[in-house]
Amino acid sequence: MKDYLFVRVPLRREMMTTVRLTTGGVCSAAGMSYDGGEDCKVCVTESLLLLMRRGFSAAEVRFFAAEDGGLKVRVEGTEGAADLPASDEDEIALALLNALAADVAMDKAGDAVTAIAFAFGQQA
Repeated sequence: MKDYLFVRVPLRREMMTTVRLTTGGVCSAAGMSYDGGEDCKVCVTESLLLLMRRGFSAAEVRFFAAEDGGLKVRVEGTEGAADLPASDEDEIALALLNALAADVAMDKAGDAVTAIAFAFGQQA
């Protein structure tokens, strides 16, 4: 798989706009439709917020070109983490991910989510 972009970001709410803009640029470069790009931005943001609520203070976001011409994304918590109980916001985030993206997969340490991966097909 071709690696479009790798970003390491501190998990602070003020960084979410920067990550959303970056995601939009990658989606455009990947040839995704506007709507597909918007869905991808929601999924990346929700993944980061989920990791932030799990106690992570930084994350890595990797964008890959998929074999079918689409885009694959992996969001992984890298610093921190705590054994915090799941919240209603986490359930909403996971429902959004499963509704908007394909091939949603999560890495877990016990019950805690440590990484989320998902894909979007070629939509241009």
